[in-house]
Amino acid sequence: MPHIDPKQKSYGFAAALAAFFGWGLLPVYWKSLITVNPFEILCHRVVWSLVFIAIILTLRRGWNDTFAPFKSKRDLLILTGSSLMIGFNWLLYIWAVNTGHVLDTSLGYYINPLVNVLLGFIFLRERLRPLQMVAIGLAALGVINSVIAHGQLPWISLALAVSFGLYGLLRKVASVESLPGLFLETLVLGPFALGYILWLQANGASALFQQGLGVDLLLIGAGVVTAMPLIGFAYGARRLQLTTMGLLQYLAPSIAFLLGVFLYKEPFNASHLTTFALIWSGLAVYTVESVVTMRSHRRLAKS
Repeated sequence: MPHIDPKQKSYGFAAALAAFFGWGLLPVYWKSLITVNPFEILCHRVVWSLVFIAIILTLRRGWNDTFAPFKSKRDLLILTGSSLMIGFNWLLYIWAVNTGHVLDTSLGYYINPLVNVLLGFIFLRERLRPLQMVAIGLAALGVINSVIAHGQLPWISLALAVSFGLYGLLRKVASVESLPGLFLETLVLGPFALGYILWLQANGASALFQQGLGVDLLLIGAGVVTAMPLIGFAYGARRLQLTTMGLLQYLAPSIAFLLGVFLYKEPFNASHLTTFALIWSGLAVYTVESVVTMRSHRRLAKS
């Protein structure tokens, strides 16, 4: 990473911190819309994200290369796949939060970094280092413990982790920046989302303009709470080391964990604690290994 002014690093850290904090508090936002069907919330999230990001791109004069991926069949196919992955992930997350599974969402995003390593090994032929295998093994033991204790896979957590991991994998191989990429993804989903909203309006079944001004503002604001953390994340990522960003990423699921246990009083017994402890142990091994590897690479680069 090139030398960054300390003041810029401070701004970057504040932006990234705000982004992960915002993602961590999303359960509170979606819970405020608990009277609205999750699929309708998703459609509003897509449509208003499209509108809000279009405004941001206009203000930042960022339209130049936004539509470039549409010129390539490969990139268009990748973006269609990433659109479906993020749409599914958003829908499952909203549904899980509003049906009392905030802890499951927390577990899913704790597992996600380890799923990313596994997907890199499977699809990108990235070599698994020994401690990475230990970390994945500990996470697998956490899943096995959940199966033994509760008689079923923690499918919500796994589906969130895998869908977001596949989304990240697709975005990694697509030649598009974060904000224009999200605009294009919502553009792919937008016509279907808008069509569903208009159909609900025509049949008098829409929550918009029917459940009060508060719900209306929250539905429209879904675009803001989707895009703003992403902008903060992108700003921070350009100014901070990867190790710092890697540690900050645990803030969001940690906030969700605290919300699930202490605010929403979801069931959390000894078996749940064992599952989380195994996942946390895997993350600790993974984080230490990542920091040591990055420092080693940095020393080699300097020498």
